[in-house]
Amino acid sequence: MSDSLDRSTKINLLREPLVKKLCEVLDKSSNKGWRKLGELVGNDRRFKVSPDDMEMCSLKVLELEGSPSRTLLRLMGDRGCTTGHLVDYLQTLGNSEALQCMKPSALQILIQPQSVALISGHNLRLSCHAVGKSPVQYQWFKTNEEVPNSFSSDLVMSPVRLQDAGFYICRVNCGDSFEFSQWVQVDVLNVTGSCGQSYHSLEGRLKLVIQPQSQRLHVGETLQVECGAVGRPIPRYQWHRNGVPVPNATKRKHMIPHSMEDHHGRYRCEISSSTERMWTNEVDVVIAPRISVQISEAMECSEDDVYAIGGGSSDFFLNNVPGQLHATDKVALLIGNLSYQNHPQLKAPMVDVYDLTNLLRQMNFQVVSLLDLTESEMRNAVEEFLLLLHKGVYGLLYYAGHGYENYGNSFMVPVDAPNPYRSANCLCVQSILKLMQEKETGLNVFLLDMCRKRNIHDDSAPNIVLRVTANIVFGYATCQDAEAFELSSSGFTNGVFVKFLKKRLLDDEKITVVLDRVAEDMGQFDATKGKQALEIRSSLSERRALTDPILPGDSADLAHAHSLQWAKAHELPESMCLNFDCGAQIKLGFAAEFSNVLVIYTHIVKKPEDMSFCQAHVTDFSQDLDVDPKEMNRETPEETGIYLLSSNLPQHCLYTRVSSLQKLREELVFTVCLQGTFTAMDDESVHWTKSINIGKPLIARLDLNRAVRRNSCLQTCMMPHSPSHSPCHSPGPEHHLHLHYKSHQAQDYNRLSPQHHYLDVYEHQGAAGGCGDSFYDNVGQSRCEPAYDSAGGLSSSPGRLSIPIETTDDIHELQTVFINSLQLQQQ
Repeated sequence: MSDSLDRSTKINLLREPLVKKLCEVLDKSSNKGWRKLGELVGNDRRFKVSPDDMEMCSLKVLELEGSPSRTLLRLMGDRGCTTGHLVDYLQTLGNSEALQCMKPSALQILIQPQSVALISGHNLRLSCHAVGKSPVQYQWFKTNEEVPNSFSSDLVMSPVRLQDAGFYICRVNCGDSFEFSQWVQVDVLNVTGSCGQSYHSLEGRLKLVIQPQSQRLHVGETLQVECGAVGRPIPRYQWHRNGVPVPNATKRKHMIPHSMEDHHGRYRCEISSSTERMWTNEVDVVIAPRISVQISEAMECSEDDVYAIGGGSSDFFLNNVPGQLHATDKVALLIGNLSYQNHPQLKAPMVDVYDLTNLLRQMNFQVVSLLDLTESEMRNAVEEFLLLLHKGVYGLLYYAGHGYENYGNSFMVPVDAPNPYRSANCLCVQSILKLMQEKETGLNVFLLDMCRKRNIHDDSAPNIVLRVTANIVFGYATCQDAEAFELSSSGFTNGVFVKFLKKRLLDDEKITVVLDRVAEDMGQFDATKGKQALEIRSSLSERRALTDPILPGDSADLAHAHSLQWAKAHELPESMCLNFDCGAQIKLGFAAEFSNVLVIYTHIVKKPEDMSFCQAHVTDFSQDLDVDPKEMNRETPEETGIYLLSSNLPQHCLYTRVSSLQKLREELVFTVCLQGTFTAMDDESVHWTKSINIGKPLIARLDLNRAVRRNSCLQTCMMPHSPSHSPCHSPGPEHHLHLHYKSHQAQDYNRLSPQHHYLDVYEHQGAAGGCGDSFYDNVGQSRCEPAYDSAGGLSSSPGRLSIPIETTDDIHELQTVFINSLQLQQQ
């Protein structure tokens, strides 16, 4: 296959343009398309594409721009399929059009130009590099006009001027063949003073150089707020008003030609790139009505006369703009417990916490998102959360995991809770509320996505005396003495509560109105009718909304100090380039999936010409961290468990997911190992290593693994048994296997067809240690496909699927087809 691609290349490493063309061909072909390809691969024992996998691929047609072929190719690549295998399959199919896609073009663009934003007076360089079977020629265009004397692979403008801003493209010729590069945008900012002088590098981080300015306008005048940042690739913009994204306001300059009173508020802009995000200052825009004052029946004063009456001051009527409720700050703590040591494990909390984190950040909340906390870690996380609260702050606590409710008090269950657990092993929500009230917060919101069944193993009745304050809202995912559910599928989906909450959370309405609408939406969901209903408890007397603007109060200095401390605990390590003695250069990058989950990726930037193979991986992590060597240094993010962040990570890297950073006691030190082979050495492998110290990343800086302090929420949670002397002990397998294994479960499961797994409903945050017998015990089902142990029983640890199905809104359409397969299962 001399005229084709390297047969040993894994198909996951094929370039995106090639994959896109190939998927288009396979998706549209009926008799030689992806289904026939799947049948061929399914008959080949090397790659094990099952009927369930094919069913999963077929469901992609229900998604916007979903491609069954792309999903099938990803499955094949994850299981070791190479370009050579794929070409052989396509030849067997006889799909000549698909085979043509696999042949390299006579001309190929290797380096595409990138959009860039820079300051007027600096140097601009756009690069496009191509290779062909004969020498190539270049011609640059601005829009549809040729750029004079631009025949090089690099388009250089020194210095760049304001009129050079626009869209550029490069045409590459090789004999009779030609290709166009991708379009790129050049944004030139007019910046004067120190900002323009202090900016040096386009290859570094984003730099904010233009801040928006406060404005005072009259109705009908043009409202224009402007900001600007420089960087490569070009930054993206999203304007926010009063903490809520402004629709279609995605340019540097946000302009409203004829402003109305409704447009007043606090504006700021979110500026982002593929790896970074920053915010501008928040500024006030005041819009006053045009007023005429009638002095007598025969005389009327104009607006100018009114100014004269007021001594030339506009405060006379600008102060008449109606006031708005505000927060002095917004802080949210999100905890999702799913990997329980002694109780059924969950899946939805990870997706729920991830989605709510992104939504709350859009409303200017400082968000801390944590997964899988032990009792002491939960108590210390709550303590750090309380440190950020002061007068007027909006505090929000979201919890997803196992839980229960006794005598009106709600208890959150840590991942290390014994079986059975009691109140001494858990955190009492009302105790946390009591401590929040002492901070004189402006709004206290609790969203509890857990069961509220009675714990028969806990007969304690804590006496927690709360203040009478008109600023408390509880949103319970289910009613008292009832269970909460999540949607079961072979992938990762939201729980029922967050599935509907995330569609309403950004509404600019009173928080109780938002929750009322969520309750109405949940009430229309057939899968949980009569089983789960949202319950709202509120003492709110004002129109407080999560979208309210932030106006620092008298404690601004204290709030700023706390915010800085918290921000330091959420800083990512700097990306770095590592140079090895052999001449290879490695990029080491970092991303945060949650506040306690770090993603590390390595990428080969440069390798010597005589090196036939080069790969970099990370190893030797601290024993404090539970890092599975089998899931490190994988070629796709999904293989290492990075499902939610995968689309935001760079491609063609090796990925490692480091979770439970809160357990890290020392600085994080690990080894980067470079493995290479040289043709002159008969491809014998050679290794080079570098030790890397990135300090304490993200939440590790807060030392949540420390002993619980005396002033923590433990003080108001004192129960008959202290956590260190509780009579509860973790049982062996013989004590809890009966919770899952009933003979009729396997029988019922065998009656399900494979597609039923996409819409199973099962109990999600149950009180496994204290619910007692449930009506649903008799219809329980495994949450995902069960595995059988050697004794013929169901295994309590379902295997991780290599390719999850991402949940989308098409679940409503699927519901009508699969509703009869809905099953309840108890945790």
